[in-house]
Amino acid sequence: MPSFVHRITKYDPADRDEGGCYTGAEEPESDHGPVEAAYVRAVAAFAEDTGVDRLTVRGPGISGSVHFGPAPTDEGHGLAGLFPPDLSGFHDGAEVPLSVGLELVRVMLRGSGAWCALEVEGRFAVHVDWDQYVYVSSDRPCAGAVARTRALGLFPERMDRFRPDEDESDEPGVQRPADEDFWDHVRRLVATWHAVVLEEGFVYNAARWHRLTRDTLDPVRARLAPRSRLTVWPDLSTDVAAVLAELPPDAVEFVWEDEDGAIASTEVDACDYPELASRMAGARAAAALVPYGDERRPLLAGVLPDADGVLRARWRTPATPSDRNWAFLTTLRRGQICTGTVVAMPDFGVTFVDIGGFTAVINLPELSWHHVEHPRDLLDIGQRVTAEILDVDLSRERVSLSLKRLLPDPSGSATASP
Repeated sequence: MPSFVHRITKYDPADRDEGGCYTGAEEPESDHGPVEAAYVRAVAAFAEDTGVDRLTVRGPGISGSVHFGPAPTDEGHGLAGLFPPDLSGFHDGAEVPLSVGLELVRVMLRGSGAWCALEVEGRFAVHVDWDQYVYVSSDRPCAGAVARTRALGLFPERMDRFRPDEDESDEPGVQRPADEDFWDHVRRLVATWHAVVLEEGFVYNAARWHRLTRDTLDPVRARLAPRSRLTVWPDLSTDVAAVLAELPPDAVEFVWEDEDGAIASTEVDACDYPELASRMAGARAAAALVPYGDERRPLLAGVLPDADGVLRARWRTPATPSDRNWAFLTTLRRGQICTGTVVAMPDFGVTFVDIGGFTAVINLPELSWHHVEHPRDLLDIGQRVTAEILDVDLSRERVSLSLKRLLPDPSGSATASP
């Protein structure tokens, strides 16, 4: 974050108790009038002093669980007139003019239901926090903006950090980028299942749904919103009645395909199940997903990187069965030496070796420079071996090893890895 951080409020610091809590008469809501306008003008003053006229949207979201179908709406979120009804252009990394950024500040001050951070990387940042606390960070002191903010009747306080709840532990851990390896994995899922469902989350609490087949995968991929969080699920069931009959006893995210082929979803509690059943009268297919928590396990999840391949979005992704394997495989390199334990030697000649919880393979020709009829001629179950990594295939989650690469070549040829 830029070095100079100010917290802008309408709360007089003199009206705080020893614990820092405000004890004055100001209400924590926006007045939709002169005080709100003063906040917006103060942010504009800091932007002007910093010399920025465009802002980047980071971590956008809307309140509630809104999953867009064929005719999405942003009604109630305060974004009408700023973005289209489907929220195109309101995504992580989207650039907006300062005028739109200031209107977003107004939306957040009103608590209309949409939020985001606004940044210029390394130079400027704005965050509207709860109860009309606005944090502005700049790469320069902005003495003029500070004076103008005071003249507007607001209180700019110098802070040592951007937000009181800002913590590096809040940043995502390991994330899987939706790169070519990810899409290769998706293609294999489509080939296996014939179709899967893709959830495109480009805004917190909002998603678009797509059915991926051999024919639709590439067109859908081409129109995904930048930096989206992608989750891949099994295809919907055409037995809608059976899905409705087996709903869990508490809550569910219900996904359905309507008679026009559009896919949407909604989160419902058990008390809403009867109404849900009546709404699904014309549905072609459906699925019931766990709405949140550790049990929400898609087939695959990832975040779209930027065009240069760098993953800049800050989304967290739900856990998937392949996450641990992917994280481990990213630490391996071709030519690396590793040790492992022989765990299986089936009759078709492949040796399976556990290398830290992941099962790698040694094909029969890579056991020795000499002809070997079966791995059992050289190895035993439970034996520790040292091998060279021949290849790491992230998309197929495969690692191939060689024992012979670490042995002298009887022909005298060089055996160094390329």
